[in-house]
Amino acid sequence: MLDINLIRTNPDLVRENIKKKFQDDKLVLVDEVLDLDKKNREAIQRADFLRSQRNKISKQIGALMGQGKKDEAEAAKQSVKDMQDELADIEKKEEEYAEEIRKRMLVIPQIIDDSVPIGRDDSQNVENERFGEPVVPEWEIPYHVDIMERLNGIDLDAARRTSGNGFYYLKGDIARLHSAILSYARDFMIDHGFTYYVPPFMIHGNVVTGVMSFAEMENMMYKIEGEDLYLIGTSEHSMIGKFIDQMLSEDELPQTLTSYSPCFRKEVGAHGIEERGVYRIHQFEKQEMVVVCKPEDSMKWYNKMWQLTVEFFRSMDIPVRTLECCSGDLADLKVKSCDVEAWSPRQQKYFEVGSCSNLGDAQARRLKIRVKGPGNKKYLPHTLNNTVVAPPRMLIAFLENNLQADGSIRIPEALRMYMGGKAEIR
Repeated sequence: MLDINLIRTNPDLVRENIKKKFQDDKLVLVDEVLDLDKKNREAIQRADFLRSQRNKISKQIGALMGQGKKDEAEAAKQSVKDMQDELADIEKKEEEYAEEIRKRMLVIPQIIDDSVPIGRDDSQNVENERFGEPVVPEWEIPYHVDIMERLNGIDLDAARRTSGNGFYYLKGDIARLHSAILSYARDFMIDHGFTYYVPPFMIHGNVVTGVMSFAEMENMMYKIEGEDLYLIGTSEHSMIGKFIDQMLSEDELPQTLTSYSPCFRKEVGAHGIEERGVYRIHQFEKQEMVVVCKPEDSMKWYNKMWQLTVEFFRSMDIPVRTLECCSGDLADLKVKSCDVEAWSPRQQKYFEVGSCSNLGDAQARRLKIRVKGPGNKKYLPHTLNNTVVAPPRMLIAFLENNLQADGSIRIPEALRMYMGGKAEIR
């Protein structure tokens, strides 16, 4: 959410940013906010005047009564009552104006960074850099579900019976591999100085609207019926939410956190052959990284965070690339974002396995997270998040890139201690 002062002082910048994101239908919101804000400030000024006059006249009533000026005192009382009635109406209008302003501010997109490429959708995202040589072996790479089934490691039919499409049972060495990757990711992040968390897996509605846009919430979140609780779609939601309404001391920054959680997503609109199996699912597990920092440090942390994901994947011999998200592909709260994509030898293309995002002060403003700096100066911190690894999707990249000619799966050195010393899965 933007600072309303920016809309007041530089509405053209806000309009231009909306155009860069190809959301021209939102341009009208800028004028609506300006109009509502003007009315709201006029109401506030009128209310302040009425309170001043009410207090002034109220003090005169006793003196008038003492002087025997009963008629004048009664007239003053009526004047105070009239002011009270008008003040009540104005205060109600103030609440209505504030709510209407907030509703519009929540959907006006964050100002994107100057380095973000301009494009309408994800087809215009820009490749940044490749890490590792993408190899296509001489032998055939089966579909990832077929690889798992040959190793007796997945049961989709049973999951459909218990839960429906978009769920799975992992078992045997594949289930162990899934857990091993998460354990390795946990230790990898701890070794890089991040504090490990296991957060709540359900959060209140005000936290949901604080960390994401309404459109994202509708497409992702599962709500607990009859309660103000939502299942998290990623542990970032809980981890940023833990700072809601908090005043942090500047010497507490940066907060560098890594968190494990199951994740629950509707995946509204998911379709296509590559969304079968465990590519797009309603339930998965993930290791996340979250940073809360001073505004001037956020781009430094942004670059460090996606580099950590690249390092993690390369330690398991998986070629990856980074893809800069264009303006039209950025969620409304994001200032800048890039995807980390892994190489698929079977498809002979890259596919998304993680996303790194700088959200500027958007989440901090929504959640009222503040920092007290030198001289008691207060400001909003920047928040960032990045996927370390989400094993179900990562398993696809792992199995395809480590499949050997005889159908066995090679276990990279970094992962063997988490697999009981195994060098292969057969």
